[in-house]
Amino acid sequence: MRIEFIKMHGLGNDFVVLDAREKPLPLIDAAVASALANRHTGIGCDQLIVLEPSSAADFRMRIFNPDGSEVEACGNATRAVGLLHGKPARIETLGGILEARPADAGISVEMGQPRFAWEAIPLAYAMDTHSMPLAWEELVNPIAVNVGNPHAIFFVADPYAIDMDRLGPLIENDPVFPERVNVNVAAVTARDAITLRVWERGAGLTRACGTGACATAIGAMKRGLVDRTVTVTLPGGPLTIAWREDDVIVMSGPATESFRGSFAADAFGLTQAAAGEVTA
Repeated sequence: MRIEFIKMHGLGNDFVVLDAREKPLPLIDAAVASALANRHTGIGCDQLIVLEPSSAADFRMRIFNPDGSEVEACGNATRAVGLLHGKPARIETLGGILEARPADAGISVEMGQPRFAWEAIPLAYAMDTHSMPLAWEELVNPIAVNVGNPHAIFFVADPYAIDMDRLGPLIENDPVFPERVNVNVAAVTARDAITLRVWERGAGLTRACGTGACATAIGAMKRGLVDRTVTVTLPGGPLTIAWREDDVIVMSGPATESFRGSFAADAFGLTQAAAGEVTA
Protein backbone atom coordinates (compact mmCIF):
# COMPACT_ATOMS: atom_id res chain seq x y z
CA MET A 1 0.00 0.00 0.00
CA ARG A 2 1.40 3.41 -0.97
CA ILE A 3 0.24 6.79 0.32
CA GLU A 4 0.57 9.94 -1.76
CA PHE A 5 1.96 13.15 -0.30
CA ILE A 6 2.58 16.75 -1.39
CA LYS A 7 5.69 18.63 -0.23
CA MET A 8 5.05 22.38 0.22
CA HIS A 9 6.61 25.34 1.97
CA GLY A 10 5.89 28.90 3.03
CA LEU A 11 9.09 30.98 3.11
CA GLY A 12 11.09 27.81 3.72
CA ASN A 13 8.85 26.55 6.55
CA ASP A 14 8.18 23.17 4.97
CA PHE A 15 5.34 20.68 5.17
CA VAL A 16 4.38 17.19 4.12
CA VAL A 17 0.67 17.30 3.25
CA LEU A 18 -1.51 14.18 3.32
CA ASP A 19 -4.89 14.78 1.67
CA ALA A 20 -7.65 12.62 3.19
CA ARG A 21 -10.55 14.83 2.14
CA GLU A 22 -11.90 12.32 -0.37
CA LYS A 23 -10.08 9.08 0.44
CA PRO A 24 -9.61 8.06 4.10
CA LEU A 25 -6.10 7.34 5.36
CA PRO A 26 -4.83 4.91 7.96
CA LEU A 27 -4.64 6.29 11.48
CA ILE A 28 -2.05 9.07 11.73
CA ASP A 29 -0.67 9.29 15.27
CA ALA A 30 2.29 10.95 16.98
CA ALA A 31 4.72 8.13 16.13
CA VAL A 32 3.79 8.16 12.44
CA ALA A 33 3.99 11.95 12.27
CA SER A 34 7.41 11.98 13.90
CA ALA A 35 8.71 9.26 11.56
CA LEU A 36 7.50 11.07 8.44
CA ALA A 37 8.96 14.38 9.64
CA ASN A 38 12.43 12.92 10.24
CA ARG A 39 14.83 14.50 7.72
CA HIS A 40 17.21 11.51 7.73
CA THR A 41 14.89 8.48 7.66
CA GLY A 42 11.54 9.99 6.62
CA ILE A 43 10.39 12.54 4.06
CA GLY A 44 11.42 15.46 6.26
CA CYS A 45 9.44 18.56 7.24
CA ASP A 46 8.81 21.15 9.92
CA GLN A 47 5.19 19.97 10.21
CA LEU A 48 3.05 17.11 8.92
CA ILE A 49 -0.33 18.39 7.67
CA VAL A 50 -3.36 16.11 7.36
CA LEU A 51 -6.43 17.37 5.49
CA GLU A 52 -9.81 15.82 6.31
CA PRO A 53 -13.51 16.48 5.69
CA SER A 54 -15.22 18.96 8.02
CA SER A 55 -18.83 19.60 8.93
CA ALA A 56 -17.97 23.11 10.11
CA ALA A 57 -15.83 24.39 7.22
CA ASP A 58 -14.66 23.49 3.70
CA PHE A 59 -12.16 21.05 5.22
CA ARG A 60 -10.22 20.32 8.38
CA MET A 61 -6.47 20.75 8.83
CA ARG A 62 -4.49 18.83 11.47
CA ILE A 63 -0.93 19.92 12.25
CA PHE A 64 1.78 17.67 13.75
CA ASN A 65 5.21 18.85 14.88
CA PRO A 66 8.36 16.72 14.37
CA ASP A 67 8.13 15.54 17.99
CA GLY A 68 4.67 14.13 17.22
CA SER A 69 2.70 16.73 19.16
CA GLU A 70 -0.46 18.07 17.52
CA VAL A 71 -0.82 21.85 17.56
CA GLU A 72 -3.66 24.29 17.11
CA ALA A 73 -2.67 26.48 14.18
CA CYS A 74 0.06 27.23 11.64
CA GLY A 75 -0.10 30.31 9.44
CA ASN A 76 2.39 29.15 6.82
CA ALA A 77 0.64 25.78 6.51
CA THR A 78 -2.69 27.55 6.12
CA ARG A 79 -1.29 29.50 3.18
CA ALA A 80 0.12 26.29 1.69
CA VAL A 81 -3.15 24.37 1.85
CA GLY A 82 -4.97 27.48 0.61
CA LEU A 83 -2.72 27.34 -2.46
CA LEU A 84 -3.42 23.61 -2.79
CA HIS A 85 -7.19 24.18 -2.57
CA GLY A 86 -6.96 26.82 -5.30
CA LYS A 87 -9.89 29.00 -4.26
CA PRO A 88 -11.22 30.74 -1.14
CA ALA A 89 -11.63 28.32 1.73
CA ARG A 90 -12.76 28.14 5.34
CA ILE A 91 -10.39 25.79 7.18
CA GLU A 92 -11.17 24.12 10.50
CA THR A 93 -8.24 23.85 12.94
CA LEU A 94 -7.89 23.13 16.65
CA GLY A 95 -7.34 26.88 17.02
CA GLY A 96 -10.60 27.80 15.27
CA ILE A 97 -11.84 28.50 11.75
CA LEU A 98 -9.33 30.23 9.46
CA GLU A 99 -10.12 31.75 6.07
CA ALA A 100 -7.66 31.63 3.16
CA ARG A 101 -7.97 33.22 -0.27
CA PRO A 102 -5.71 34.03 -3.23
CA ALA A 103 -4.10 37.49 -3.04
CA ASP A 104 -1.56 39.61 -4.91
CA ALA A 105 1.12 38.59 -2.39
CA GLY A 106 0.26 34.88 -2.77
CA ILE A 107 -2.29 33.74 -0.20
CA SER A 108 -4.09 35.89 2.37
CA VAL A 109 -5.30 34.27 5.59
CA GLU A 110 -7.70 35.64 8.19
CA MET A 111 -6.16 34.33 11.42
CA GLY A 112 -8.94 35.35 13.81
CA GLN A 113 -8.68 37.62 16.85
CA PRO A 114 -5.72 37.71 19.24
CA ARG A 115 -6.19 36.81 22.90
CA PHE A 116 -4.24 38.39 25.75
CA ALA A 117 -5.87 37.08 28.95
CA TRP A 118 -3.43 35.02 31.02
CA GLU A 119 -5.75 32.01 31.10
CA ALA A 120 -6.15 32.16 27.28
CA ILE A 121 -2.41 31.90 26.61
CA PRO A 122 -2.47 29.81 28.89
CA LEU A 123 -0.14 30.65 31.80
CA ALA A 124 0.21 28.69 35.01
CA TYR A 125 -0.96 31.63 37.11
CA ALA A 126 -2.32 35.16 36.69
CA MET A 127 0.03 37.94 35.57
CA ASP A 128 0.21 40.94 33.27
CA THR A 129 0.64 39.48 29.77
CA HIS A 130 1.47 42.90 28.27
CA SER A 131 4.82 42.87 30.10
CA MET A 132 5.32 39.60 31.93
CA PRO A 133 7.45 40.07 35.10
CA LEU A 134 9.80 37.26 34.04
CA ALA A 135 13.31 36.94 32.62
CA TRP A 136 15.46 34.25 31.08
CA GLU A 137 18.96 35.72 31.11
CA GLU A 138 18.95 38.69 28.67
CA LEU A 139 15.39 37.96 27.50
CA VAL A 140 13.10 39.94 29.79
CA ASN A 141 9.48 41.08 30.14
CA PRO A 142 7.87 39.35 27.13
CA ILE A 143 4.38 40.06 25.89
CA ALA A 144 2.22 36.93 25.62
CA VAL A 145 -0.36 36.52 22.82
CA ASN A 146 -2.49 33.59 21.71
CA VAL A 147 -3.18 33.70 17.95
CA GLY A 148 -4.50 30.14 17.73
CA ASN A 149 -1.46 28.90 19.60
CA PRO A 150 0.60 30.48 22.43
CA HIS A 151 3.49 32.88 21.83
CA ALA A 152 5.91 34.80 24.03
CA ILE A 153 7.53 37.77 22.27
CA PHE A 154 10.75 39.45 23.36
CA PHE A 155 11.79 42.75 21.74
CA VAL A 156 15.58 42.97 21.48
CA ALA A 157 18.23 45.02 19.69
CA ASP A 158 19.43 42.13 17.50
CA PRO A 159 17.47 38.85 17.21
CA TYR A 160 20.48 37.15 15.63
CA ALA A 161 22.62 37.84 18.72
CA ILE A 162 20.35 35.65 20.88
CA ASP A 163 21.37 32.02 21.46
CA MET A 164 18.01 30.56 20.52
CA ASP A 165 19.31 26.97 20.43
CA ARG A 166 19.88 27.26 24.18
CA LEU A 167 17.24 29.73 25.35
CA GLY A 168 14.45 28.56 23.02
CA PRO A 169 13.90 25.15 24.62
CA LEU A 170 14.46 26.60 28.10
CA ILE A 171 11.59 29.06 27.68
CA GLU A 172 9.39 26.69 25.63
CA ASN A 173 9.36 24.15 28.47
CA ASP A 174 9.21 26.53 31.44
CA PRO A 175 6.44 25.45 33.87
CA VAL A 176 4.87 28.92 33.59
CA PHE A 177 3.62 27.73 30.18
CA PRO A 178 1.58 24.56 30.93
CA GLU A 179 1.03 23.86 27.22
CA ARG A 180 4.56 25.00 26.30
CA VAL A 181 5.07 28.12 24.19
CA ASN A 182 6.49 29.44 20.92
CA VAL A 183 9.40 31.80 21.56
CA ASN A 184 9.85 34.93 19.41
CA VAL A 185 12.78 37.37 19.47
CA ALA A 186 12.20 40.50 17.41
CA ALA A 187 13.63 43.90 16.58
CA VAL A 188 11.44 46.80 15.46
CA THR A 189 13.34 48.55 12.66
CA ALA A 190 10.66 51.04 11.52
CA ARG A 191 7.00 51.87 12.15
CA ASP A 192 6.15 49.30 9.49
CA ALA A 193 9.01 46.79 9.80
CA ILE A 194 10.05 44.02 12.20
CA THR A 195 12.89 41.48 12.04
CA LEU A 196 12.00 38.15 13.67
CA ARG A 197 13.37 34.74 14.64
CA VAL A 198 11.11 32.03 16.09
CA TRP A 199 11.73 28.95 18.18
CA GLU A 200 8.64 26.86 17.45
CA ARG A 201 7.13 24.70 20.15
CA GLY A 202 7.91 21.07 19.31
CA ALA A 203 9.87 21.98 16.15
CA GLY A 204 12.77 24.27 17.11
CA LEU A 205 14.15 27.06 14.95
CA THR A 206 12.36 27.36 11.61
CA ARG A 207 12.94 29.62 8.63
CA ALA A 208 9.47 31.11 9.02
CA CYS A 209 6.50 30.94 11.37
CA GLY A 210 3.21 32.50 10.30
CA THR A 211 1.59 32.54 13.74
CA GLY A 212 4.87 33.87 15.17
CA ALA A 213 4.81 36.74 12.66
CA CYS A 214 1.18 37.47 13.60
CA ALA A 215 1.81 37.31 17.34
CA THR A 216 4.93 39.48 17.13
CA ALA A 217 3.23 42.10 14.96
CA ILE A 218 0.24 42.22 17.30
CA GLY A 219 2.55 42.45 20.32
CA ALA A 220 4.42 45.38 18.75
CA MET A 221 1.13 47.08 17.83
CA LYS A 222 -0.21 46.52 21.35
CA ARG A 223 2.87 48.26 22.77
CA GLY A 224 2.57 51.11 20.26
CA LEU A 225 5.86 50.31 18.55
CA VAL A 226 4.46 49.94 15.00
CA ASP A 227 1.42 50.87 12.91
CA ARG A 228 -1.53 48.57 12.15
CA THR A 229 0.09 47.08 9.03
CA VAL A 230 3.66 45.84 9.19
CA THR A 231 6.16 43.73 7.23
CA VAL A 232 7.70 40.99 9.37
CA THR A 233 10.96 39.65 7.94
CA LEU A 234 11.96 36.13 8.99
CA PRO A 235 15.02 34.15 7.86
CA GLY A 236 12.94 32.73 5.00
CA GLY A 237 11.52 36.06 3.84
CA PRO A 238 8.79 38.65 4.56
CA LEU A 239 5.13 38.40 5.57
CA THR A 240 2.63 41.25 5.70
CA ILE A 241 0.53 41.39 8.87
CA ALA A 242 -2.46 43.70 9.29
CA TRP A 243 -4.66 44.11 12.38
CA ARG A 244 -8.04 45.24 11.13
CA GLU A 245 -10.42 47.50 13.02
CA ASP A 246 -12.73 44.50 13.60
CA ASP A 247 -9.85 42.91 15.62
CA VAL A 248 -9.14 40.23 12.96
CA ILE A 249 -5.51 39.53 12.02
CA VAL A 250 -4.77 39.16 8.28
CA MET A 251 -1.53 37.55 7.13
CA SER A 252 -0.40 37.70 3.49
CA GLY A 253 2.55 36.00 1.85
CA PRO A 254 3.74 33.35 -0.62
CA ALA A 255 3.35 29.58 -0.59
CA THR A 256 4.94 27.03 -2.89
CA GLU A 257 4.39 23.42 -3.92
CA SER A 258 7.79 21.73 -4.12
CA PHE A 259 7.00 18.22 -5.37
CA ARG A 260 4.70 15.21 -5.03
CA GLY A 261 5.48 11.61 -4.26
CA SER A 262 4.38 8.51 -2.40
CA PHE A 263 5.71 6.26 0.34
CA ALA A 264 5.19 2.69 1.47
CA ALA A 265 2.67 2.73 4.30
CA ASP A 266 4.25 -0.14 6.22
CA ALA A 267 7.62 1.65 6.26
CA PHE A 268 6.13 4.16 8.72
CA GLY A 269 3.93 1.86 10.80
CA LEU A 270 0.85 2.18 8.58
CA THR A 271 -0.50 -1.16 7.42
CA GLN A 272 -3.08 -2.34 4.92
CA ALA A 273 -5.09 -3.79 7.83
CA ALA A 274 -5.43 -0.30 9.29
CA ALA A 275 -6.61 1.25 6.04
CA GLY A 276 -10.19 1.36 7.22
CA GLU A 277 -9.25 3.55 10.16
CA VAL A 278 -9.91 7.17 9.36
CA THR A 279 -7.70 9.84 10.94
CA ALA A 280 -9.34 11.36 14.00
